[in-house]
Amino acid sequence: QVQLVESGGGSVQAGGSLRLSCAASGSIFSINAMGWYRQAPGKQRELVAVIGRGFTNYSDSVKGRFTISRDNAKNTVYLQMNSLKPEDTAVYYCKVVVTTTKYHEYDYWGQGTQVTVSS
Repeated sequence: QVQLVESGGGSVQAGGSLRLSCAASGSIFSINAMGWYRQAPGKQRELVAVIGRGFTNYSDSVKGRFTISRDNAKNTVYLQMNSLKPEDTAVYYCKVVVTTTKYHEYDYWGQGTQVTVSS
């Protein structure tokens, strides 16, 4: 079993910054990719950013404003969000693709953290 713990959400004014963290623990053999998704009210969940072995990808809406990074020693992924806009308001979820100690690959999701940006 793998557990994910997210932190760092909150409320900020437009133009502000927030940093999200997501720490994975449990029966982890390796982490193949880590990413952040978000879901605004009435909308589908969408990819924000993903980081894997040697690559990062961002949605066009956050390029140049958000930065994803990971600390392999801590099994933690971060999302630094700068120049926040009201349209960034959503629940943010981390997703981790894990190979377990039994050599099975699974996707795990965090519990979600609210980000609210006011104008």
